[in-house]
Amino acid sequence: MRQASRRFFPPESCVRQAFRLLPLPLCIASVLALHHPGAMARDDIEPDWSLCPLVESVPAFPDAQPATGSPGDRASQPTDIAGDNLAGVDGESVEYSGNVTLRRGDQFLGADNLEYRAEDSTYVASGRVRYQDSGMRLVAEHLEGDQEADTHRVDDVTYQLTERRGNGGAERIEMKGSQGSLYGSTYSTCSPDDRWWELRAERIDIDNEEGQGIARNATLRLGKVPVLYVPIFAFPTDNRRKTGLLYPSISYSSRNGFDWRQPIYLNLAPHYDMTIEPRLMSNRGLLLGTEFRYLTDGGRGTLDVELLPSDRLARDGRAEEDADGIPPENRRKDNRGMIRFSGRQNLDEHWQARSNVRWISDPRYIEDSSSTLNGQTSFSFKSDVGVYGRGRTWDAAVHADYWQLGDYTRTETILPYHRLPRAYVNWEDDFSNSRFIAGMSADITRFQHANSEAKPGGTRVDLKPWLSMPLEGSAWFVTPTVAWRHTAYELEDALARQIARSNGTDVDTSPSRSLPIATVDAGVYFDRDTLFRGESHLQTLEPRLFYLYVPYRDQLGLPRFDTQNMSYSWGQLFRDNRFTGADRQADANQLTLALTTRLVNSETGRETLSASIGQIRYFEDSRVGLAANSPVIPKGKSTWIADASYEINDRWSIGGTYHWNPASRQEDLASLRTRYLIGDDGVVNLSYRYRRNANNQDDLLEQVDLSFLYPINPSWSLVGRYYYSLLDDQLLEGIAGVQWDSCCMAARLVARRYVRNFRGDMNDAIQLEIEFKGLGSAGPETASRLRRAILGYHREDLYLVPPPDVRNDDGDPPSADDDIFQ
Repeated sequence: MRQASRRFFPPESCVRQAFRLLPLPLCIASVLALHHPGAMARDDIEPDWSLCPLVESVPAFPDAQPATGSPGDRASQPTDIAGDNLAGVDGESVEYSGNVTLRRGDQFLGADNLEYRAEDSTYVASGRVRYQDSGMRLVAEHLEGDQEADTHRVDDVTYQLTERRGNGGAERIEMKGSQGSLYGSTYSTCSPDDRWWELRAERIDIDNEEGQGIARNATLRLGKVPVLYVPIFAFPTDNRRKTGLLYPSISYSSRNGFDWRQPIYLNLAPHYDMTIEPRLMSNRGLLLGTEFRYLTDGGRGTLDVELLPSDRLARDGRAEEDADGIPPENRRKDNRGMIRFSGRQNLDEHWQARSNVRWISDPRYIEDSSSTLNGQTSFSFKSDVGVYGRGRTWDAAVHADYWQLGDYTRTETILPYHRLPRAYVNWEDDFSNSRFIAGMSADITRFQHANSEAKPGGTRVDLKPWLSMPLEGSAWFVTPTVAWRHTAYELEDALARQIARSNGTDVDTSPSRSLPIATVDAGVYFDRDTLFRGESHLQTLEPRLFYLYVPYRDQLGLPRFDTQNMSYSWGQLFRDNRFTGADRQADANQLTLALTTRLVNSETGRETLSASIGQIRYFEDSRVGLAANSPVIPKGKSTWIADASYEINDRWSIGGTYHWNPASRQEDLASLRTRYLIGDDGVVNLSYRYRRNANNQDDLLEQVDLSFLYPINPSWSLVGRYYYSLLDDQLLEGIAGVQWDSCCMAARLVARRYVRNFRGDMNDAIQLEIEFKGLGSAGPETASRLRRAILGYHREDLYLVPPPDVRNDDGDPPSADDDIFQ
């Protein structure tokens, strides 16, 4: 007859000790997981376990309660003990036998026998020792310990993680207080009967108070073959960061040769740390990189420094630079390096200081130092320091930025002007009960250039107050807006003389421009229910009118600091200026006519079809241009813009954009894109793009882009990209690779050939990455490059726009949400 449950302190203590032993079998996993920044797991994508049906090394215990509840609640919960037989004297020696179980919250401990001797505070659990909680299950042959001495031992342990993949075992575990040792421990995410990889350690010593472990004679095995051996290795056992080695990165490229990186992590203090990264490149020498990070109340920052003394690439490439006529200021320096700082600090609830500063020793440094699949050169780099604020009705900033050349084939004259400094404020308020919305934009900027002789600077003030009165109903809207724009300058004498010479006018160091701007934006929404391809859809018809009036002002006497023509696109149909920046305000007397229709699936909410067409009618010539010889936009009709996308079925979609110029009677832009999904993982993308200069009819670009992930079978797949300029007869990027996937391992071998600068020089890279699922990966990280190159490489990316491959770093400062200690 089964003994009734009762409260009994010594066995409860045994449960507490069993709980303390739990981290020990798992410590071998920490040898490669590491818990601190820079560890192997460098992608936020969850490993694909579809080829790995869960085979548990420790099946669920039929007599255990469901593992529910929080570990934090255990201390306040009672321990229930039951067994078939109870013998002994309470307070001296007590022995439970036959189906002994102990339960507390989410914890369960079972054994055939459990004996506690009060005279020496020892206990022994034997025969099918089983333990379960919300995170794991384990079985052992024998569990014994001394409560007084706080020593414990578990023999022949096998464990199975339940919150994540992972299983393994240990020959025995010994623990004294907060310190313990594992002997013959293993860990893997593979099935117990199909061990593709496994971690083993002869001995692991654990100190839970210090949060640190030391593994001795640890090996990583592929099958039965050891591929990595570490005689002694320190690692953390909790979330506290610990000093130690991170995973190395090994690759090869035609420029660097054999390339080995070995990061070393230094936990200097709870609120700051450092990673030192020596990098040996056989063709170039030894580079020393460091990353210092700090965390304060309301702020954080990262400082990166790279030093490469006596770069052999600079020495060996000097003759080539001479032959190519590269100017001395753009050539490689013998001693090279980079400094980069990114940080932010909250000042109060509205204001924050931010900085993003970068310096490179020479314009070729970034191109030469990059060996990853992401490596590509930006033609310029921007540093930015400022104070930024935001409230309910306003945002403002005072900041400065500085540009540095990043492409040795260019000169500094192509760089944008530095803004040293700039202050701006934007304000908008609807005044609650009023029909009106008022706002203002104000900007004052001091412009300087890296080449001050060729491009003198000056100061600009730009003010734009405006008033709007939105009127709307359930299916219509009309929004009239009036604004006044005033722009004034104080120019350096040299710049004023340059402007006067180019225009044949008098020298004016204080030019200005003032003019009104009026717009009316109106639209109507029609919709109806309809059947399309046998399915219920909502069809919309959305006509829209946008009228813009701006009187002409002669602006040739104004400088051009940061103003360019906008690319003609759908969005430009509804803007009040066709220029970026404040140096030019287009004159206009024009009306945009646009029409959009959509078919929206009533069940899924997805757009099956979307089509838009629009055109601008110019009632007068638009004469303002960037320069005196800029073409006038004549009275009449603009280029037609048409854009459409169509979901043919669940796997095939197609879209296109077309610009038809009625003046030249030919297209200014033609773009076609299509995507086809293969199975559960594969994708093929094909796109074509052509653009012509609408003014002189010169071809600007003609490109074709094919990318794919093609699954051969569940384990093998091919990846590739062919990105080619038909106009220049030039390969822009070529990728060819093969991927292998298994239950608990994956590998990617990728070769890439790409344009590395604006002169068209090519670079080659071959990289191999081996992923141990649930643990990390060895070798250069390739997934991010493939995600950029192949839209839909991960299915959750299908409807995202991948980040551009080449940036000029004209981005925003770091976000307040960025977490540098992730």
